[in-house]
Amino acid sequence: MGETINLKQFKKRAERDRSAKQAETNRARFGRSKSERARDEQREKRAAELLNQHRLNGEDAS
Repeated sequence: MGETINLKQFKKRAERDRSAKQAETNRARFGRSKSERARDEQREKRAAELLNQHRLNGEDAS
């Protein structure tokens, strides 16, 4: 007959594997270097400044 297995251990191992796979996916999606974050922050700041330059008396033009 087959070898007996502990289902609790099997479930825990499967959950760890799923968790590791999810962590790897998140690192690929959200992991950015410091220079990339700084560059994006600078771009966002510049875009906000350009948008604010088009405001009339500190209010929206529309």
